[in-house]
Amino acid sequence: MLQVLSSVWALLLGIGLLMVGNGLQVTLLGVRGGIEGFTTLEMSVVMSAYFLGFLGGSRMAPEMIRRVGHVRVFAALASFISAVMVLYPLVAHPAVWVLGRVAIGFCFSGVYVTAESWLNNAASNDNRGKALSLYMIVQVLGIVTAQALVMTGDPSGYQSFVIASIIISVSFGPILLSISPTPPFETVKPMTLRQIMAVSPLGFVGMFLLGGVFSAQFGMSAVYGAEAGLTLAQLSVFVATFYVGALVLQYPLGWLSDRMDRRLLILAVAAVGGAGGVTGMLMGGQFGALLAAAFLLGGMSNPLYSLLIAYTNDYLEPNDMAAASGGLVFVNGLGAIAGPLITGWLMDDAVFGPAGYFLFMTVLLFALTAYGLYRMTRRAAVPVEDTGTMAPVYPTASPVAVELVQEYALEADMAGGGSAPAPPEYLGQDEEAEERSR
Repeated sequence: MLQVLSSVWALLLGIGLLMVGNGLQVTLLGVRGGIEGFTTLEMSVVMSAYFLGFLGGSRMAPEMIRRVGHVRVFAALASFISAVMVLYPLVAHPAVWVLGRVAIGFCFSGVYVTAESWLNNAASNDNRGKALSLYMIVQVLGIVTAQALVMTGDPSGYQSFVIASIIISVSFGPILLSISPTPPFETVKPMTLRQIMAVSPLGFVGMFLLGGVFSAQFGMSAVYGAEAGLTLAQLSVFVATFYVGALVLQYPLGWLSDRMDRRLLILAVAAVGGAGGVTGMLMGGQFGALLAAAFLLGGMSNPLYSLLIAYTNDYLEPNDMAAASGGLVFVNGLGAIAGPLITGWLMDDAVFGPAGYFLFMTVLLFALTAYGLYRMTRRAAVPVEDTGTMAPVYPTASPVAVELVQEYALEADMAGGGSAPAPPEYLGQDEEAEERSR
């Protein structure tokens, strides 16, 4: 692990600082919006705008890189991010924040695509798995660190936003200076949504629902904290707990995933996450219970992202996995755009108030559980010995990282003497009849 760290430490440092800056601006906006008197609906639109920009950036960034190269794209998007960070407190208006969030989501997507392709190029076949693990850990630690920095300044002023801008600006130095050659850049054309739905209905529906859950956590947790009357310190700890849960439970659940019926594990994880949401709804007034709810929701929903990708791979031919990953990321992005909008509506005082935040995630996770139970009646599970390895990846990653994780998982299966994931003949007769009827 130390050998891997020595070869990619600069890249990981830059990516970690990027995550600190991104996590810092999300929490700051949630708190500052409350100070400025923005309504919950206005803040939900602001938060949703990031995922709209991120989805657009993930589709357009590869073409931009092919046209002008990694360095120019990276530098241009970096300058826009720093500018928008300072713009937030300068013009505190919902419409301006919405446009800023679209722009910053687009830019972060392009920056992640570039950084992750460099990370892939810097790692060798021997250490790529460890580099990916470190990358995932750094992502979460960056967001957790950001919550500690929130408490160092006054969100009602400029200082905290300037700090976020400085951190983002500094993050580009290690990434640009540590790499001399620009890596080759190729992306696979994604499968159509219809094809993914036909191959794995549970994977398709699950990724869509999970997009709403994750965007509520990443985009609306600070808004909830402000609405619920949490102190700045409590709000920071609350937001961080989602990601601590993800970091702690990602690998144990991944270990289980490779040793049991993956579909049963998905159902169990979704149900436990839904129970965490119920805890938040019923006992949100007690800070300890609030943290327990956040830990369960974050610890269950983030690993679900990797589980659903691995489950979908079980029904794909190896050469289709990279193409499917792009479609799954797109489906997840569609759900992410809708997540804050619906959450904001539910959190309105005329509807459910702050409890609507947990209600939204609870309904989605229990809906995933119910749909998974239904799917169990439609076809048999793939035998455990025929399933592929689950490689951890978080919803904050770009399509480049998801494709990389897919390829690494397949290489690990082959190197370990395991079999490739089960081909589509595991589709039962009922499934084939469904496909013919369409």
